[in-house]
Amino acid sequence: MRWALVKVCLAVTTMVVVAFAVPLGLVIKEMARDRAFSNAEREAAVVVPALSITTDRDQLERVVASAGSDDGMAVHLPASDGRAAVDLGRQRAADGDIAAVRKLGRASTTEVDGGSALLQPVALSLGTVVIEVFVPESEVSNGVGTAWAVLAAVGAALVVGSVAVADRLGVRMVQPARRLVEGAHELGEGKLGARVPEEGPNELRLAAVAFNSMADQVVQLLANERELAADLSHRLRTPLTVLRLNAASLGESAAAEQTRTAVAQLEREVDTIIRTAREAKPQTAAAGPGAGCDAAEVVRERMAFWSALAEDEGRKVRTAGVDRPVRIPVARPDLAAALDALLGNVFRHTPEGTAFAVDVHNGEDAVIVLVSDAGPGIRDPEAAMARGRGSGEAGSTGLGLDIVRRLAEATGGDVRIGSSVLGGTEVRLWIQLDGREPVRRGHRGAVRRRRRAVAGRS
Repeated sequence: MRWALVKVCLAVTTMVVVAFAVPLGLVIKEMARDRAFSNAEREAAVVVPALSITTDRDQLERVVASAGSDDGMAVHLPASDGRAAVDLGRQRAADGDIAAVRKLGRASTTEVDGGSALLQPVALSLGTVVIEVFVPESEVSNGVGTAWAVLAAVGAALVVGSVAVADRLGVRMVQPARRLVEGAHELGEGKLGARVPEEGPNELRLAAVAFNSMADQVVQLLANERELAADLSHRLRTPLTVLRLNAASLGESAAAEQTRTAVAQLEREVDTIIRTAREAKPQTAAAGPGAGCDAAEVVRERMAFWSALAEDEGRKVRTAGVDRPVRIPVARPDLAAALDALLGNVFRHTPEGTAFAVDVHNGEDAVIVLVSDAGPGIRDPEAAMARGRGSGEAGSTGLGLDIVRRLAEATGGDVRIGSSVLGGTEVRLWIQLDGREPVRRGHRGAVRRRRRAVAGRS
């Protein structure tokens, strides 16, 4: 916008300067010419009184010499009373031009070597006398070059001044727009404190006011959502307390111990949800060098937890790739929650006796966690990935896979649903290790290309 305004102002000012300077320069040139010939007419008028008094050659030569400068004047007397025509001074005009002026009786100019000649006729008793005054070219153009140089300087100053003014106006318009764009980017990146100064032209000022109002509403809505999540989570404490008391009275059996462990873990998850909801900005991925967790250890731990239920339901369980440490930039509770969501879906949506497996593949810049089963599969994977929709089956809220997706995208990866080698569903959790920016929803083409490249290297 700034350079467009400068270009438009430059073009308009240049056209205006040309439109006025060129005619004015021509007028100045014509005025210089008229001034030169007016001086020549005055010089010719000096000789006229002498011609009316005497026609003596010697006297007229003295008059012409005193009136003309550097042989710049000549007097052409006609033939009369048997006397031949007399030419006094240096003649530059052609005889034909002199004869034409004497015949017509009107002053005229003609081009000669080095300039122009003014031919002024004077009617006397002896006939028409033609006074020739030489006007040099330097006198015709005297002062024209200086005047044109002044015009050019004034025109250039006008152009430069208009460009400078247009640039300042462009800056005044562009800076508020640029700040508005930067504020929108910051708000899109999650910097909820981003605001835009309400200044500049009226339209941009109104846009800044609207943007700040929108940002305030977004902050308020997020605060309300966090408070609602915290309140809803806090309501679970009462039934959890009842479950914990009932679990404490079950005795010392293995099933009772598993129940107490599950209740304790559920209480910890509720506490985590409440604390996260109260924070200004929840964090999913661990930050800082060396942060994160060992994915193999978390997988072993969660598979040990679910293996008891799998044994009760007659399910075959297989794990692979967990014999060595696999560091990932994800907090341990978040990865455990994602695995519990995936494994919980296996138990919830497949018949008893259905086998499942968890595989961990460690690549150079990504870690892939595969959770596959031998169940009936998912009819609509896209609908299953949509937050709040689920698979359409009873007991599905559609939040489990969304938890997994957000964990993956927080590292720059993603989640894909496909067919497993066991004949059922395979959920591929792609965790990026190179610290790239998180992937926004609807822009996963680059992640898919990186996933294929890393899969090929693996």
